[in-house]
Amino acid sequence: MWVGAAFLSALLLGLYDVAKKRSLAGNAVVVVLWLNTLFSTLIFLPLILGAELSVPIVGGELSIARGVVTDHLLVALKAAITLSSWLCGYYAIKHLPLTIVGPVNATRPVVVLVGAMLLFGERLNLWQWGGVLLTLVSLYLLSRAGRRESIDFRSNRHVWALFAAMLLGAASGLYDKFLISTCGIAPLFVQSWFGLYQLVMMTLIAAVVWLPRRATEHFSWRWTIPLISIFVSCADFCYYHALDADGSMIAIVSMIRRSSVVVTFLCGALLFGERNLKAKAIDMVLILIGMVLLAIGSL
Repeated sequence: MWVGAAFLSALLLGLYDVAKKRSLAGNAVVVVLWLNTLFSTLIFLPLILGAELSVPIVGGELSIARGVVTDHLLVALKAAITLSSWLCGYYAIKHLPLTIVGPVNATRPVVVLVGAMLLFGERLNLWQWGGVLLTLVSLYLLSRAGRRESIDFRSNRHVWALFAAMLLGAASGLYDKFLISTCGIAPLFVQSWFGLYQLVMMTLIAAVVWLPRRATEHFSWRWTIPLISIFVSCADFCYYHALDADGSMIAIVSMIRRSSVVVTFLCGALLFGERNLKAKAIDMVLILIGMVLLAIGSL
């Protein structure tokens, strides 16, 4: 069951990136992201109200308990990290092909693994080092493919934003481990409240950044915008469900989740008519092999 949940999470993550790409085309990034945080908050609002008002709006596995002040402060920090990653990622995905965004995002488990080595004292074995090195090679090859589309990985600010989003996303993943394993905060509590805190932060950002320039930054409604929130919320729910299952292995779950690159790559080719697919496909396969090596080394 947990393997199926992980694959479903990967599919939803791929569709999440596609919905973002479609929603951001010609649109103000700040507004799209604000709406994303709004819809995500509305999805989990019944859980928050049920806990705070002690009203059984939902029950069973979907219910959450009230948290103490420390829990909320820790989750608010997670919201700030994740929102920073999303801001960078939204600007990147608006201006870069999905066939580049997907493979770069797929390298996140490598950063998480290296971060775990530095922060938590974990050590890499030969399989894991092989996965890391193969991923670095694939990124170099991907940068060469990007130059054919006039995308210089060293000077393009959107590429830098993409890597910043990936690094911040990895930091968020490591922080998740700290919140859930070390602090003992329930995953659904984190998922519910960090969305609300993101909405508050994003509202302030929109008021400062977008409102003064709303006449020059175009925005038009698209029905793919609420799909962003639906896909990412369902993907995270499946992810936490997979981790919570008996016998599940986080290395395997993380590797399967990054297979979402296949969905983004195919949609980039079929829906958005992106170019240089052969070279990028080789890079994507190398990254997926690297993820397999990481998973084998983590068993």
